Amino acid sequence: MSYQTALAIFLPLGLAIAAMGSAFGLGRAVSAAMEAMGRQPEAAAKIQLGMIIGCALIEALTIYALVTVFVLQGKIS
Repeated sequence: MSYQTALAIFLPLGLAIAAMGSAFGLGRAVSAAMEAMGRQPEAAAKIQLGMIIGCALIEALTIYALVTVFVLQGKIS
C-alpha cells in the first residue's frame, strides 16, 4: 500500500472522527452549561461566556482537522 492510498483512505476517516468528537464535546459542554445555569441563574452570564469560549475552541480544533485534510489531499495525486 502506497502512502497515497493510505492518505485516500484515512483522511476522510480522520476528519469524520474529528467531527464526531467535536459534536460530542459540544453537546456535553452545552449540556453542562445549561444545567449549571439552571442551578445558579445569577451566574448565567459568566457560565454562558465560558461556554461560548469553550465551544469556539472545540470548533477551532475541527477546523484545523479540515484544513489539514485539504492540505494533505494535494499529496494524493
